[in-house]
Amino acid sequence: MTTDSTLCATPAEAVALLEKLYAEQIEITAARFRRYATSALAYDDRQQGLYPQISVEIPADQATETSHLAAGHLADINIYRTTITEPKLYRLYLLDQLQRIDATFTAKIWVGLSDTPIPLAFALEDAGAGLDRAKKEKLPNYFHTPNLVKTNDEIVDGGQIFQGEEASALALFTAERVDYSLHRIRHYCATDPEHFQPFILFTNYQRYVDEFIEYGLKEVTSGNATMLVEPGNRITGKDGKPSAPPIAKPPQMPAYHLVRSNGRPGVTLVNIGVGPSNAKTITDHLAVLRPHVWLMIGHCGALRRTQRLGDYVLAHAYLRDDNVLDDVLPPSIPLPTIAEVQLALTEAVQAETGIDKSKLKQQLRTGTVVTTGDRNWELRFEQIARRLNQSRAIAIDMESATVAANGYRYRVPYGTLLCASDKPLHGEIKLPGMADAFYQERVGQHLAIGLRAIDLLAEEADAGTLHSRKLRSFGEPLFR
Repeated sequence: MTTDSTLCATPAEAVALLEKLYAEQIEITAARFRRYATSALAYDDRQQGLYPQISVEIPADQATETSHLAAGHLADINIYRTTITEPKLYRLYLLDQLQRIDATFTAKIWVGLSDTPIPLAFALEDAGAGLDRAKKEKLPNYFHTPNLVKTNDEIVDGGQIFQGEEASALALFTAERVDYSLHRIRHYCATDPEHFQPFILFTNYQRYVDEFIEYGLKEVTSGNATMLVEPGNRITGKDGKPSAPPIAKPPQMPAYHLVRSNGRPGVTLVNIGVGPSNAKTITDHLAVLRPHVWLMIGHCGALRRTQRLGDYVLAHAYLRDDNVLDDVLPPSIPLPTIAEVQLALTEAVQAETGIDKSKLKQQLRTGTVVTTGDRNWELRFEQIARRLNQSRAIAIDMESATVAANGYRYRVPYGTLLCASDKPLHGEIKLPGMADAFYQERVGQHLAIGLRAIDLLAEEADAGTLHSRKLRSFGEPLFR
């Protein structure tokens, strides 16, 4: 612990102090910037805002009490530490995590300042907007810029287990890594991070968005939801009147947020478009929000002759031919399915389709989904036919395995339910007329299945059974 750290009596006291310190440090940075902007910054003025940090100290004699936890037995190292940003945004998360620790251990919680400066770009996003060119160019001489050497996923990818530092990581992400992603979320999705809900649906087609907006507006005007948030932070409340016109320039991966009432879980839908690069990019960033689950609902090519257009595919395994995560998670690493997610999706399909359980397999196929980075994979079928055959794959798309792989990396429960929109190996290629008929029949039902699955998974989250230990590594941080 640093000498000026404060021992907090309760998790609530710790979070309140984090909020106070963070606000003070942002104001220090803002005041220094104002002095710089007005040429009143003295040469010897070195005052910088610092990220607050939280440390948890657990007595080593409680090691035998933790065998049922994902963290395993505690041995010599019993201090966990992390830097914190935007504590108001993370208030409920921080309280939940600290309360879990407090209920399990006789833990001491310390809060103070770290020695990590808050980069100007993260403290004041539009800081340089009113400066002349000369002052803009000299900003790095006076203010800290993001430290990309330390802004990485070393904790996530298991590297810190070998470093033997004084304190273990308390959380998967440092404050600077979180800030990096919070700003990227605004850029890619055009909504503020505060609007993102703990249950996330990813899709790869705009028609799911249209259906979600229509559904969301009905939920809001009927009182089942408090608001629908669209890109540009366009909010529609119960009166049905949006706060602003639609955004003029849609972002790369627009996000839509339905804040539901009556205890029902809020849902975010993100249109990630087509391709594994987008899927990796957005999950890299949304992971810092620590969602309860993310699900991929989109279209795929069916690979088996017995499948029909409109049939559903529940991924039980993934063949990763997307390659975008190979450097950090080799394809040889298996991606386990999450039992709670698989059961919820299966139950949701049965409930929404009304199919008798004994006949469910006629419309819901389970098996391996191939994710490729080549949209025109059909043109090289002879090169990949053996691999597809050996994998026993039943469907192919361009996003699902990427979403699942990053869910695995970031300890976010994941699942995939796709709908067969074409059968390219059997002469049924997706053409405009065929696609329109398919969309009319299936998109609404498919979205309804995803939403019902989220309701079921929310019950698992409330019971504490959703966040599987199979996603946690050796030397895991105490925060999930």
